[in-house]
Amino acid sequence: MSFTLAGHITWTRTEYGMVLLDEAKGAYWNLNPTGVTVLQVLLDSGDLDVAATALAQEHAVDMDTARADADELLSALRSAGLVLERGQRD
Repeated sequence: MSFTLAGHITWTRTEYGMVLLDEAKGAYWNLNPTGVTVLQVLLDSGDLDVAATALAQEHAVDMDTARADADELLSALRSAGLVLERGQRD
């Protein structure tokens, strides 16, 4: 599976992670460094297991927690319409 940010999302890195702006709703999402790691890997690889592994390695989290956290973040981003499967329309 491969993911992309929805077309109405703009983002910027911050001192504390990343901010996503949903221009359609006028809402902001703040991602901490662990959230940025998960999102970046998902956008690059589309693989939740790779994202969980990166989270565990980069942020000293056990694999079960990393997998659950990565899955929860992906679900939240998809539910909010911020992240789409590549080819899916916003």
